[in-house]
This record gives sequence, structure tokens and C-alpha cells, in this order.
Amino acid sequence: MTLAQHPYPPTDLLSDEPPLESSLHLKQILLLLSCLEWFWRERQDFFAAGNLSIYYDLDDPKLRRFRGPDFFVVLNTDRRERLSWMVWEEDNKYPNVIVEILSKKTAAIDRNQKKQLYQDTFKTPEYFWFHPRTLEFMGLSLEAGTYTEITATSQGWRWSQELELYLGVQDTKLRYFTPDGVMVPTFLEETARQEQVIAAAQLRAEQETLRADRLVARLRELGIDPDQ
Repeated sequence: MTLAQHPYPPTDLLSDEPPLESSLHLKQILLLLSCLEWFWRERQDFFAAGNLSIYYDLDDPKLRRFRGPDFFVVLNTDRRERLSWMVWEEDNKYPNVIVEILSKKTAAIDRNQKKQLYQDTFKTPEYFWFHPRTLEFMGLSLEAGTYTEITATSQGWRWSQELELYLGVQDTKLRYFTPDGVMVPTFLEETARQEQVIAAAQLRAEQETLRADRLVARLRELGIDPDQ
């Protein structure tokens, strides 16, 4: 049955994802989400979410066919909150990028069944996975309908053409990097960096003032009017 044959397709399905397996999973998902939302803070043409159900099959009578990637990004859509991602309500859009956070329990599924689903049904252009304990990191790009490995740089980063950013492991976390190799910060990291810059500038100014005061004092000791 096609979408046109569904007179009243559901429009308010709630996400139905199980709890995250560990605090490592939660922290990694929040890191990916917060960094991208801060980096793209001026953009209104994307949706990013973590552990949110994607409903994709109206032919399922009980709408049980859904999948909740650990993290995903949809481009060329409006930036707003959603209870879930219902493909038929989103111009039949699927994620442009999916990231799964591996664990001992889910790794085999992420590398096989989910990979097949994202390749054949979702046709998601890029699929990455990362293991927060072993630091295994893989990136795949859809080429002629089949996932092929994205070549890693010397640092082990993999380029996302969809995001126009590198993804790579830094200090045991999966992070984004700009084409120039600069790590994309969170809002808090950027705020702390700016505070450090301001503090350093203030310290330099204070040191310059102190040196100037010492020079003035020395000139006066020598009987020289510093104003002259």
C-alpha cells in the first residue's frame, strides 16, 4: 500500500527507543549533537537527533517497523523539535548521515543488519560507527548502492562529504574537525577558550602597564620628566 492509499497516516508517533546502554553512549551522543548544533547555529536547514525512532514503513499495520540510530542528521529540512522522525511526514527524507555507538551487545547488529538496512532501505549516503571502549572507528559511503569504506587520513579521520567535516577520534571521543583540521568545539569549550583569550589579553595589558610604571619611576629617579 502506498502513502496515497493511506487516508489518515499517523502524524504523532512517539519515539520508542530503549534506554542507552551506558553513560559512555549518552556522553558521546550528546557530544556529537551539541558540537554540530553549535557549529551550525546559524543554519535552519537541518535536523539532528540521538536515540530517536525513525518510522519508515506505512505498510506495517502496527507501525512496528522503525529504527532508532544512536545519532543521525537530515539535511535540507526545517530545524525544529520532533517526537520522532516519520518519513512520510518529512517528504520521504531519510538521514544523510548516521552514527552508531557500538557496544559488546550491539556491535554485530550495527556492523551487519543495520548496515544493510541503512544501505538498501534508507539509502543513507554515509554511515559511521564508533566503539567508545575499543575506539574502533569506521566510515562508509554509499557508492552505486553499496557501502564502501571512506579512506582514513594519517590521523585516522574520515571525511564526511555530507557534513563537510572530518570525523575522528580525539581523547577517546568521536569528534568533528573542519577541513583545516580544527576540532569543532562545544559551546562550553568555545566559551572557555574565549575566556582564556580574554584573560591572557588582560594579563598582557597588566604586564605592559606595570613595565610602563616602572619605566616612569626609573626616569624620575634619573631626574628625567617622563612627560617630556
